[in-house]
Amino acid sequence: MDDSTFTALVVDDDAGVRQSLRLCLEAMGGRVLGVGTAAAALEAVDRASFDLAFLDLWLGAESGLDALPRLRERGGDLGVVVVTAFATYESAVEAMKRGAVDYLPKPFTPDQVRLAAQRVLDARRLRVRLAELEQRVAGAEATAWFDSRSPTFRAFLDRARRAAASDAVLLLRGESGTGKNVIARWISTQGPRRDRPFVGVNCPALSADLMSSTLFGHRRGAFTGATADTAGKVQEAEGGTLFLDEVGDLGPDAQARLLRFLNDRTYERLGDPRERRADVRVLAATNRPLEDLVRAGRFRDDLLFRLDVVPLTIPPLRERREDVVPLAEHHLAFYAARQARTGAHFTPEALDAMRAHPWPGNLRELRNSIERAVILSPGDALGPRELGLGTGDPSTGAVEVGAMVSLDELEREHIARVVARTPTLDAAAKVLGLDATTLLRKRKRYGLA
Repeated sequence: MDDSTFTALVVDDDAGVRQSLRLCLEAMGGRVLGVGTAAAALEAVDRASFDLAFLDLWLGAESGLDALPRLRERGGDLGVVVVTAFATYESAVEAMKRGAVDYLPKPFTPDQVRLAAQRVLDARRLRVRLAELEQRVAGAEATAWFDSRSPTFRAFLDRARRAAASDAVLLLRGESGTGKNVIARWISTQGPRRDRPFVGVNCPALSADLMSSTLFGHRRGAFTGATADTAGKVQEAEGGTLFLDEVGDLGPDAQARLLRFLNDRTYERLGDPRERRADVRVLAATNRPLEDLVRAGRFRDDLLFRLDVVPLTIPPLRERREDVVPLAEHHLAFYAARQARTGAHFTPEALDAMRAHPWPGNLRELRNSIERAVILSPGDALGPRELGLGTGDPSTGAVEVGAMVSLDELEREHIARVVARTPTLDAAAKVLGLDATTLLRKRKRYGLA
Protein backbone atom coordinates (compact mmCIF):
# COMPACT_ATOMS: atom_id res chain seq x y z
CA MET A 1 0.00 0.00 0.00
CA ASP A 2 1.17 3.50 -0.78
CA ASP A 3 0.44 5.47 2.41
CA SER A 4 0.26 8.70 0.40
CA THR A 5 -3.02 7.51 -1.10
CA PHE A 6 -4.81 6.30 2.03
CA THR A 7 -8.34 7.39 2.88
CA ALA A 8 -9.49 8.18 6.41
CA LEU A 9 -12.84 8.75 8.10
CA VAL A 10 -12.98 11.00 11.19
CA VAL A 11 -16.09 10.58 13.35
CA ASP A 12 -16.39 13.17 16.15
CA ASP A 13 -19.18 15.52 17.21
CA ASP A 14 -16.64 18.27 17.97
CA ALA A 15 -15.82 20.23 14.80
CA GLY A 16 -12.53 21.40 16.30
CA VAL A 17 -11.38 17.84 16.95
CA ARG A 18 -12.41 16.81 13.44
CA GLN A 19 -10.37 19.67 12.02
CA SER A 20 -7.31 18.79 14.13
CA LEU A 21 -7.40 15.16 13.04
CA ARG A 22 -7.98 16.16 9.42
CA LEU A 23 -4.91 18.42 9.39
CA CYS A 24 -2.71 15.71 10.92
CA LEU A 25 -3.88 13.04 8.47
CA GLU A 26 -3.74 15.30 5.42
CA ALA A 27 -0.17 16.20 6.38
CA MET A 28 0.57 12.46 5.97
CA GLY A 29 -0.89 12.60 2.47
CA GLY A 30 -4.30 11.12 3.25
CA ARG A 31 -7.72 12.03 1.90
CA VAL A 32 -10.02 12.69 4.86
CA LEU A 33 -13.78 12.84 5.37
CA GLY A 34 -15.09 14.21 8.68
CA VAL A 35 -18.60 13.50 10.04
CA GLY A 36 -20.26 14.21 13.35
CA THR A 37 -22.71 11.34 13.90
CA ALA A 38 -22.77 7.55 13.84
CA ALA A 39 -25.46 7.58 11.14
CA ALA A 40 -23.31 9.77 8.90
CA ALA A 41 -20.32 7.47 9.49
CA LEU A 42 -22.31 4.37 8.52
CA GLU A 43 -23.60 6.12 5.40
CA ALA A 44 -20.03 7.11 4.51
CA VAL A 45 -18.67 3.54 4.69
CA ASP A 46 -21.66 2.36 2.65
CA ARG A 47 -20.79 4.83 -0.10
CA ALA A 48 -17.01 4.60 -0.16
CA SER A 49 -14.07 2.54 1.05
CA PHE A 50 -11.76 3.78 3.81
CA ASP A 51 -8.43 2.48 5.05
CA LEU A 52 -8.80 3.73 8.61
CA ALA A 53 -11.19 5.62 10.88
CA PHE A 54 -10.85 7.70 14.04
CA LEU A 55 -14.01 7.26 16.11
CA ASP A 56 -14.93 9.25 19.22
CA LEU A 57 -16.37 7.08 22.00
CA TRP A 58 -19.09 9.66 22.68
CA LEU A 59 -20.92 11.38 19.84
CA GLY A 60 -23.16 13.73 21.77
CA ALA A 61 -25.79 11.48 23.32
CA GLU A 62 -24.71 8.54 21.14
CA SER A 63 -22.22 5.84 22.05
CA GLY A 64 -19.40 5.38 19.59
CA LEU A 65 -18.87 1.90 21.05
CA ASP A 66 -22.33 0.88 19.83
CA ALA A 67 -21.53 2.11 16.31
CA LEU A 68 -18.11 0.43 16.25
CA PRO A 69 -19.22 -3.15 15.36
CA ARG A 70 -21.46 -1.83 12.56
CA LEU A 71 -18.64 0.27 11.16
CA ARG A 72 -16.35 -2.77 11.15
CA GLU A 73 -19.03 -4.98 9.58
CA ARG A 74 -19.81 -2.56 6.76
CA GLY A 75 -16.31 -1.19 6.28
CA GLY A 76 -14.57 -4.39 5.19
CA ASP A 77 -10.91 -4.17 6.25
CA LEU A 78 -11.44 -0.84 8.02
CA GLY A 79 -9.03 -0.21 10.90
CA VAL A 80 -10.73 1.83 13.66
CA VAL A 81 -8.85 3.93 16.19
CA VAL A 82 -11.03 4.92 19.16
CA VAL A 83 -10.64 8.48 20.50
CA THR A 84 -11.91 9.65 23.89
CA ALA A 85 -11.41 12.28 26.58
CA PHE A 86 -12.42 9.76 29.25
CA ALA A 87 -9.73 7.14 28.87
CA THR A 88 -9.98 4.18 31.21
CA TYR A 89 -8.59 0.66 31.10
CA GLU A 90 -12.12 -0.76 30.98
CA SER A 91 -13.22 1.41 28.04
CA ALA A 92 -10.04 0.52 26.12
CA VAL A 93 -10.61 -3.21 26.65
CA GLU A 94 -14.26 -2.92 25.62
CA ALA A 95 -13.32 -0.98 22.46
CA MET A 96 -10.82 -3.67 21.47
CA LYS A 97 -13.41 -6.39 22.07
CA ARG A 98 -15.77 -4.61 19.70
CA GLY A 99 -13.21 -4.38 16.92
CA ALA A 100 -11.00 -1.30 17.51
CA VAL A 101 -7.33 -1.71 16.61
CA ASP A 102 -5.93 1.17 18.66
CA TYR A 103 -6.82 3.71 21.33
CA LEU A 104 -6.06 7.48 21.35
CA PRO A 105 -6.74 9.56 24.49
CA LYS A 106 -7.61 13.26 24.36
CA PRO A 107 -5.86 15.63 24.35
CA PHE A 108 -3.55 14.20 21.70
CA THR A 109 -0.52 15.50 19.85
CA PRO A 110 0.03 15.40 16.07
CA ASP A 111 2.77 12.81 16.60
CA GLN A 112 0.34 10.54 18.48
CA VAL A 113 -2.18 10.80 15.64
CA ARG A 114 0.46 10.05 13.02
CA LEU A 115 1.78 7.10 15.00
CA ALA A 116 -1.69 5.59 15.45
CA ALA A 117 -2.52 6.08 11.78
CA GLN A 118 0.80 4.63 10.65
CA ARG A 119 0.30 1.52 12.76
CA VAL A 120 -3.08 0.89 11.12
CA LEU A 121 -1.72 1.51 7.63
CA ASP A 122 1.33 -0.70 8.21
CA ALA A 123 -0.85 -3.54 9.52
CA ARG A 124 -3.19 -3.22 6.54
CA ARG A 125 -0.28 -3.20 4.11
CA LEU A 126 1.16 -6.33 5.73
CA ARG A 127 -2.19 -8.14 5.50
CA VAL A 128 -2.46 -7.31 1.81
CA ARG A 129 1.12 -8.44 1.20
CA LEU A 130 0.64 -11.63 3.22
CA ALA A 131 -2.53 -12.53 1.32
CA GLU A 132 -0.72 -11.91 -1.96
CA LEU A 133 2.25 -14.05 -0.92
CA GLU A 134 -0.02 -16.85 0.28
CA GLN A 135 -1.82 -16.86 -3.07
CA ARG A 136 1.50 -16.92 -4.91
CA VAL A 137 2.85 -19.77 -2.80
CA ALA A 138 -0.39 -21.73 -3.20
CA GLY A 139 -0.20 -21.31 -6.95
CA ALA A 140 3.55 -21.59 -7.33
CA GLU A 141 3.36 -24.97 -9.07
CA ALA A 142 1.14 -23.43 -11.75
CA THR A 143 3.36 -20.41 -12.42
CA ALA A 144 4.66 -20.24 -15.97
CA TRP A 145 8.07 -18.86 -16.79
CA PHE A 146 7.84 -15.42 -18.33
CA ASP A 147 11.35 -15.64 -19.76
CA SER A 148 9.91 -17.39 -22.80
CA ARG A 149 11.92 -18.84 -25.70
CA SER A 150 8.89 -18.61 -27.97
CA PRO A 151 8.65 -15.57 -30.29
CA THR A 152 4.87 -16.00 -30.29
CA PHE A 153 4.60 -15.89 -26.51
CA ARG A 154 7.16 -13.08 -26.19
CA ALA A 155 5.08 -10.98 -28.58
CA PHE A 156 2.01 -11.69 -26.44
CA LEU A 157 3.85 -10.66 -23.27
CA ASP A 158 5.04 -7.42 -24.88
CA ARG A 159 1.45 -6.54 -25.82
CA ALA A 160 0.20 -7.51 -22.35
CA ARG A 161 2.91 -5.45 -20.64
CA ARG A 162 1.95 -2.35 -22.62
CA ALA A 163 -1.73 -2.90 -21.82
CA ALA A 164 -0.91 -3.40 -18.12
CA ALA A 165 0.49 0.11 -17.87
CA SER A 166 -2.96 1.55 -18.64
CA ASP A 167 -6.12 1.37 -16.56
CA ALA A 168 -8.21 -0.04 -19.41
CA VAL A 169 -10.45 -3.08 -19.06
CA LEU A 170 -8.62 -6.15 -20.41
CA LEU A 171 -10.20 -9.34 -21.74
CA LEU A 172 -7.93 -12.39 -21.65
CA ARG A 173 -8.93 -15.00 -24.20
CA GLY A 174 -7.44 -18.44 -24.48
CA GLU A 175 -8.07 -22.15 -24.33
CA SER A 176 -8.63 -23.91 -21.03
CA GLY A 177 -5.37 -24.43 -19.19
CA THR A 178 -3.36 -21.65 -20.88
CA GLY A 179 -2.82 -19.87 -17.56
CA LYS A 180 -5.24 -16.96 -17.81
CA ASN A 181 -5.36 -16.52 -14.04
CA VAL A 182 -1.54 -16.53 -13.84
CA ILE A 183 -1.33 -13.95 -16.64
CA ALA A 184 -4.00 -11.81 -14.94
CA ARG A 185 -2.03 -11.74 -11.70
CA TRP A 186 1.17 -10.95 -13.62
CA ILE A 187 -0.57 -8.06 -15.40
CA SER A 188 -1.70 -6.68 -12.04
CA THR A 189 1.96 -6.53 -10.94
CA GLN A 190 3.05 -4.59 -14.02
CA GLY A 191 0.85 -1.51 -13.59
CA PRO A 192 0.35 1.36 -11.13
CA ARG A 193 -1.92 -0.75 -8.88
CA ARG A 194 0.75 -3.37 -8.21
CA ASP A 195 0.74 -2.77 -4.44
CA ARG A 196 -3.03 -2.81 -4.09
CA PRO A 197 -5.35 -5.83 -3.69
CA PHE A 198 -5.84 -8.44 -6.40
CA VAL A 199 -9.25 -10.08 -5.98
CA GLY A 200 -10.29 -12.99 -8.18
CA VAL A 201 -13.82 -14.26 -8.80
CA ASN A 202 -14.32 -17.72 -10.30
CA CYS A 203 -17.60 -17.09 -12.12
CA PRO A 204 -18.46 -20.76 -12.92
CA ALA A 205 -18.32 -21.58 -9.20
CA LEU A 206 -21.17 -19.16 -8.44
CA SER A 207 -24.82 -19.99 -8.79
CA ALA A 208 -26.99 -17.47 -10.62
CA ASP A 209 -28.52 -16.43 -7.29
CA LEU A 210 -25.13 -15.68 -5.73
CA MET A 211 -23.30 -13.94 -8.59
CA SER A 212 -24.55 -10.39 -8.02
CA SER A 213 -24.30 -10.74 -4.24
CA THR A 214 -20.72 -12.04 -4.42
CA LEU A 215 -19.61 -9.28 -6.76
CA PHE A 216 -21.43 -6.29 -5.34
CA GLY A 217 -22.47 -7.34 -1.83
CA HIS A 218 -25.83 -7.37 -0.10
CA ARG A 219 -27.61 -6.02 2.92
CA ARG A 220 -28.92 -8.23 5.68
CA GLY A 221 -32.35 -9.58 4.76
CA ALA A 222 -31.93 -8.97 1.02
CA PHE A 223 -32.69 -12.65 0.39
CA THR A 224 -33.13 -15.89 2.29
CA GLY A 225 -29.91 -16.67 4.12
CA ALA A 226 -28.59 -13.09 4.05
CA THR A 227 -28.06 -12.88 7.80
CA ALA A 228 -25.46 -10.10 7.74
CA ASP A 229 -24.28 -7.26 5.53
CA THR A 230 -21.67 -8.39 2.99
CA ALA A 231 -19.32 -5.98 1.24
CA GLY A 232 -18.71 -7.96 -1.98
CA LYS A 233 -15.65 -8.51 -4.15
CA VAL A 234 -15.76 -5.06 -5.73
CA GLN A 235 -15.24 -3.40 -2.36
CA GLU A 236 -12.54 -5.93 -1.43
CA ALA A 237 -10.64 -4.90 -4.57
CA GLU A 238 -10.88 -1.15 -3.83
CA GLY A 239 -7.88 0.62 -5.33
CA GLY A 240 -6.65 -2.59 -6.92
CA THR A 241 -7.65 -5.18 -9.50
CA LEU A 242 -10.83 -7.25 -9.85
CA PHE A 243 -10.34 -10.39 -11.96
CA LEU A 244 -13.44 -12.11 -13.37
CA ASP A 245 -12.41 -15.62 -14.44
CA GLU A 246 -14.68 -17.20 -17.08
CA VAL A 247 -16.80 -14.08 -17.30
CA GLY A 248 -19.05 -15.78 -19.87
CA ASP A 249 -20.70 -17.69 -17.02
CA LEU A 250 -22.15 -14.59 -15.38
CA GLY A 251 -25.95 -14.59 -15.20
CA PRO A 252 -28.20 -11.88 -16.70
CA ASP A 253 -28.54 -9.83 -13.49
CA ALA A 254 -24.81 -9.87 -12.80
CA GLN A 255 -24.12 -8.93 -16.44
CA ALA A 256 -26.40 -5.90 -16.17
CA ARG A 257 -24.82 -4.77 -12.91
CA LEU A 258 -21.31 -5.32 -14.26
CA LEU A 259 -22.09 -3.26 -17.38
CA ARG A 260 -23.24 -0.37 -15.24
CA PHE A 261 -20.14 -0.66 -13.07
CA LEU A 262 -17.82 -0.66 -16.08
CA ASN A 263 -19.57 2.41 -17.50
CA ASP A 264 -19.39 4.69 -14.45
CA ARG A 265 -17.79 2.67 -11.60
CA THR A 266 -20.98 2.87 -9.54
CA TYR A 267 -22.98 -0.03 -8.12
CA GLU A 268 -25.55 -0.97 -5.50
CA ARG A 269 -25.63 -3.81 -3.02
CA LEU A 270 -28.57 -6.18 -3.23
CA GLY A 271 -31.32 -4.93 -0.96
CA ASP A 272 -29.84 -1.44 -0.67
CA PRO A 273 -30.74 1.38 -3.10
CA ARG A 274 -27.78 3.56 -2.09
CA GLU A 275 -25.33 4.15 -4.90
CA ARG A 276 -21.67 3.41 -4.22
CA ARG A 277 -18.56 4.22 -6.16
CA ALA A 278 -15.38 2.14 -6.42
CA ASP A 279 -11.93 2.68 -7.86
CA VAL A 280 -11.14 -0.73 -9.36
CA ARG A 281 -9.33 -1.96 -12.47
CA VAL A 282 -11.21 -4.84 -14.13
CA LEU A 283 -9.62 -7.82 -15.87
CA ALA A 284 -11.79 -10.58 -17.34
CA ALA A 285 -11.02 -13.95 -18.88
CA THR A 286 -12.83 -16.51 -21.00
CA ASN A 287 -12.06 -19.76 -22.79
CA ARG A 288 -15.27 -19.52 -24.80
CA PRO A 289 -16.05 -17.35 -27.84
CA LEU A 290 -18.28 -14.70 -26.27
CA GLU A 291 -19.53 -13.73 -29.73
CA ASP A 292 -21.24 -17.14 -29.95
CA LEU A 293 -22.86 -16.57 -26.55
CA VAL A 294 -24.11 -13.19 -27.76
CA ARG A 295 -25.69 -14.78 -30.83
CA ALA A 296 -27.29 -17.41 -28.58
CA GLY A 297 -28.77 -14.68 -26.38
CA ARG A 298 -26.76 -15.74 -23.32
CA PHE A 299 -24.39 -12.77 -23.14
CA ARG A 300 -25.03 -9.06 -23.62
CA ASP A 301 -23.47 -7.57 -26.72
CA ASP A 302 -23.01 -4.18 -25.03
CA LEU A 303 -21.14 -5.89 -22.17
CA LEU A 304 -18.90 -7.70 -24.66
CA PHE A 305 -18.03 -4.38 -26.33
CA ARG A 306 -17.24 -2.86 -22.92
CA LEU A 307 -15.05 -5.80 -21.86
CA ASP A 308 -13.24 -6.17 -25.15
CA VAL A 309 -11.43 -2.81 -24.96
CA VAL A 310 -7.99 -4.45 -25.16
CA PRO A 311 -8.30 -8.13 -26.15
CA LEU A 312 -5.34 -10.35 -25.31
CA THR A 313 -5.30 -13.90 -26.67
CA ILE A 314 -2.91 -16.25 -24.86
CA PRO A 315 -1.19 -18.67 -27.28
CA PRO A 316 -1.86 -22.36 -26.57
CA LEU A 317 1.10 -24.50 -25.60
CA ARG A 318 1.23 -26.20 -29.01
CA GLU A 319 2.06 -22.79 -30.52
CA ARG A 320 4.99 -22.24 -28.16
CA ARG A 321 6.77 -25.59 -28.34
CA GLU A 322 10.09 -23.93 -27.53
CA ASP A 323 8.78 -23.52 -23.98
CA VAL A 324 7.56 -27.08 -23.37
CA VAL A 325 10.81 -28.55 -22.03
CA PRO A 326 11.79 -25.50 -19.90
CA LEU A 327 8.30 -25.45 -18.40
CA ALA A 328 8.45 -29.20 -17.79
CA GLU A 329 11.81 -28.88 -16.03
CA HIS A 330 10.40 -26.03 -13.94
CA HIS A 331 7.43 -28.11 -12.78
CA LEU A 332 9.59 -31.21 -12.24
CA ALA A 333 11.89 -29.27 -9.91
CA PHE A 334 8.89 -28.02 -7.94
CA TYR A 335 7.11 -31.36 -7.55
CA ALA A 336 10.29 -33.36 -6.98
CA ALA A 337 11.19 -31.06 -4.09
CA ARG A 338 7.64 -31.25 -2.77
CA GLN A 339 7.69 -35.06 -2.76
CA ALA A 340 11.33 -35.29 -1.58
CA ARG A 341 12.33 -36.96 -4.85
CA THR A 342 15.24 -34.75 -5.83
CA GLY A 343 16.70 -37.42 -8.13
CA ALA A 344 13.68 -37.44 -10.46
CA HIS A 345 14.58 -36.66 -14.07
CA PHE A 346 13.19 -36.97 -17.59
CA THR A 347 14.56 -39.58 -19.97
CA PRO A 348 15.54 -38.46 -23.49
CA GLU A 349 12.48 -40.33 -24.79
CA ALA A 350 10.27 -38.34 -22.42
CA LEU A 351 11.70 -35.05 -23.69
CA ASP A 352 11.02 -36.09 -27.28
CA ALA A 353 7.49 -37.20 -26.40
CA MET A 354 6.74 -33.91 -24.65
CA ARG A 355 7.98 -31.91 -27.64
CA ALA A 356 5.76 -33.96 -29.99
CA HIS A 357 2.61 -34.04 -27.83
CA PRO A 358 -0.11 -31.51 -28.86
CA TRP A 359 -1.01 -30.71 -25.21
CA PRO A 360 -4.75 -30.11 -25.70
CA GLY A 361 -5.00 -29.31 -21.99
CA ASN A 362 -2.14 -26.80 -22.30
CA LEU A 363 -0.15 -25.80 -19.20
CA ARG A 364 -2.61 -27.51 -16.86
CA GLU A 365 -2.19 -30.84 -18.65
CA LEU A 366 1.61 -30.49 -18.61
CA ARG A 367 1.66 -29.64 -14.91
CA ASN A 368 -0.75 -32.44 -13.93
CA SER A 369 1.13 -35.02 -15.99
CA ILE A 370 4.40 -34.18 -14.26
CA GLU A 371 2.86 -34.12 -10.78
CA ARG A 372 1.26 -37.50 -11.40
CA ALA A 373 4.53 -38.96 -12.72
CA VAL A 374 6.52 -37.75 -9.72
CA ILE A 375 3.97 -39.21 -7.29
CA LEU A 376 3.37 -42.56 -8.98
CA SER A 377 6.65 -43.50 -10.65
CA PRO A 378 8.58 -46.18 -8.70
CA GLY A 379 11.91 -44.90 -10.01
CA ASP A 380 13.59 -41.56 -10.62
CA ALA A 381 13.70 -41.89 -14.42
CA LEU A 382 10.48 -40.47 -15.88
CA GLY A 383 9.74 -41.76 -19.36
CA PRO A 384 6.82 -41.30 -21.78
CA ARG A 385 4.73 -43.94 -20.03
CA GLU A 386 5.03 -42.29 -16.60
CA LEU A 387 3.90 -39.04 -18.21
CA GLY A 388 0.98 -40.72 -19.92
CA LEU A 389 2.44 -40.00 -23.36
CA GLY A 390 3.10 -43.49 -24.66
CA THR A 391 2.94 -47.20 -23.96
CA GLY A 392 6.63 -47.52 -23.08
CA ASP A 393 8.03 -50.61 -21.46
CA PRO A 394 5.64 -52.68 -19.32
CA SER A 395 8.45 -53.22 -16.84
CA THR A 396 8.18 -49.58 -15.71
CA GLY A 397 5.50 -50.62 -13.28
CA ALA A 398 2.60 -48.47 -14.47
CA VAL A 399 -0.76 -49.92 -13.52
CA GLU A 400 -2.99 -51.21 -16.32
CA VAL A 401 -6.43 -52.79 -16.38
CA GLY A 402 -6.01 -56.56 -16.01
CA ALA A 403 -2.57 -56.27 -14.40
CA MET A 404 -1.83 -58.31 -11.30
CA VAL A 405 -2.55 -55.45 -8.93
CA SER A 406 -5.09 -54.75 -6.18
CA LEU A 407 -8.27 -52.77 -6.74
CA ASP A 408 -6.80 -50.02 -4.57
CA GLU A 409 -3.78 -49.70 -6.87
CA LEU A 410 -6.02 -49.67 -9.91
CA GLU A 411 -8.30 -47.02 -8.39
CA ARG A 412 -5.33 -44.88 -7.40
CA GLU A 413 -3.96 -44.95 -10.94
CA HIS A 414 -7.35 -44.23 -12.49
CA ILE A 415 -8.01 -41.26 -10.22
CA ALA A 416 -4.55 -39.83 -10.90
CA ARG A 417 -5.00 -40.11 -14.67
CA VAL A 418 -8.49 -38.56 -14.69
CA VAL A 419 -7.35 -35.67 -12.49
CA ALA A 420 -4.39 -35.10 -14.83
CA ARG A 421 -6.70 -34.82 -17.84
CA THR A 422 -9.50 -32.66 -16.44
CA PRO A 423 -9.38 -28.90 -15.91
CA THR A 424 -10.66 -28.92 -12.31
CA LEU A 425 -11.20 -31.33 -9.42
CA ASP A 426 -14.95 -30.78 -9.78
CA ALA A 427 -14.74 -31.90 -13.41
CA ALA A 428 -12.67 -34.93 -12.38
CA ALA A 429 -15.24 -35.82 -9.70
CA LYS A 430 -18.00 -35.68 -12.31
CA VAL A 431 -16.11 -38.02 -14.65
CA LEU A 432 -15.43 -40.44 -11.78
CA GLY A 433 -19.03 -40.38 -10.58
CA LEU A 434 -18.00 -39.04 -7.16
CA ASP A 435 -18.82 -35.95 -5.19
CA ALA A 436 -15.95 -33.50 -4.66
CA THR A 437 -15.60 -34.37 -0.96
CA THR A 438 -15.24 -38.09 -1.68
CA LEU A 439 -12.63 -37.39 -4.38
CA LEU A 440 -10.65 -35.21 -1.97
CA ARG A 441 -10.74 -37.99 0.65
CA LYS A 442 -9.58 -40.61 -1.84
CA ARG A 443 -6.75 -38.39 -3.10
CA LYS A 444 -5.51 -37.96 0.47
CA ARG A 445 -5.82 -41.68 1.10
CA TYR A 446 -3.71 -42.51 -1.93
CA GLY A 447 -1.18 -39.71 -1.37
CA LEU A 448 -2.34 -37.76 -4.43
CA ALA A 449 -3.31 -34.55 -2.64
